[in-house]
Amino acid sequence: MKLTKKSHSCVRLEKDGRTLVLDPGGFSEEDAALGADAVLITHEHPDHFDEGRLRTALEADPAAEVWTLKSVAERISAAFPGRVHTVGHGDAFTAAGFEVQVHGELHAVIHPDIPRVTNVGYLVDGKLFHPGDALTVPDHPVETLMLPVMAPWNKISEVIDYVREVRPQRAYDVHDALLTDLARPIYDRQIGALGGCEHLRLAPGASARL
Repeated sequence: MKLTKKSHSCVRLEKDGRTLVLDPGGFSEEDAALGADAVLITHEHPDHFDEGRLRTALEADPAAEVWTLKSVAERISAAFPGRVHTVGHGDAFTAAGFEVQVHGELHAVIHPDIPRVTNVGYLVDGKLFHPGDALTVPDHPVETLMLPVMAPWNKISEVIDYVREVRPQRAYDVHDALLTDLARPIYDRQIGALGGCEHLRLAPGASARL
């Protein structure tokens, strides 16, 4: 599997000539979803789901499909009948040749006064887990964790404890558009020293083999 980091929380996975894209939102590249055989969306917030860009990708490839939760599916399913699939915690499906399991139900707490929306994480091929905007621990060993390092709803101690609880072999930073270059060495040092796994970071557009 080839992993390519896109900006913020978006990642692109390639295997056997097919492509799966997760969370191509408004903080990611405008063409992040283009060329995808399948797209997974964790939740409705605009940095993870950009309706206009997703519609453009689906219109460009009539065979492309989307798996997501109800709140997102309701906004696009009418325009693409049979191509938008609603999923929730405990579901399992095959998308573009990748085996996917769904874990989690709610977005992390931003503030008690802000209602929580639904959020699901995706375990891909039993190896790579993208939690979206939550610190969900799947009931399955994780080799590669896409780690949300900087968000309005988290702090670095929670990020470190999350890595310790999931216990992946490696963790790659995502949800990092708000993290300045000045702060990155602090996160690298603390997560790397205290997380208990290999902590890695890819620049947007860079790739790694898993």
